[in-house]
Amino acid sequence: MLEAFIHGFILALGLILPLGVQNVFIFNQGALQSRYRNVLPAVITASLCDTLLISISVLGVSLLILGSFLFKVILVSGGILFLVYMGWTTWNSIPNKEENSLTTEFSIKKQILFAASVSLLNPHAIMDTVGVIGTSSIQYHGAEKILFAATAIFVSWIWFFALSFMGRIAGKMDKSGKILLILNKISALVMWAAAVYLFFSFYQ
Repeated sequence: MLEAFIHGFILALGLILPLGVQNVFIFNQGALQSRYRNVLPAVITASLCDTLLISISVLGVSLLILGSFLFKVILVSGGILFLVYMGWTTWNSIPNKEENSLTTEFSIKKQILFAASVSLLNPHAIMDTVGVIGTSSIQYHGAEKILFAATAIFVSWIWFFALSFMGRIAGKMDKSGKILLILNKISALVMWAAAVYLFFSFYQ
């Protein structure tokens, strides 16, 4: 049982730590929102999406889905379009702490949509989850498999809450809004770079 816990913890942490669109978005929202509770829709949505992906991967269903070439084309194409759109929206967002313009810009509905799209429309993230967590779970059975999956899910939830809180601290330290503006530009560039990488890696 301990082996399954440690294995799940290390794998999940290794997959979630690298800089990516999902992490950048959660951190950015933590920094931009006027109150921490305002970022919870994005954090909870991202966590639930990861919970869904990990659960499906452990159950093995995703291996069957990703076996379809047509599904991969739809997934990658949708992912590229969403990344381009989110990059454009983020690039043009102007932090204004006094008027709190970004609270309107990133409403609860928009946070949920963005968080879900960067989680579920990221082909590489899905394939990593399937290829690493899904295949690694094959060696476990019964209670050990449940513990393995639960540990990976736990790491995901803790990470997103911690990341948003770190963003919150960074946002409080930035009184002028200049750092947040730079974060917006970096976030947009990361999203566009991810879209370009997806396009060339899949279609070539």
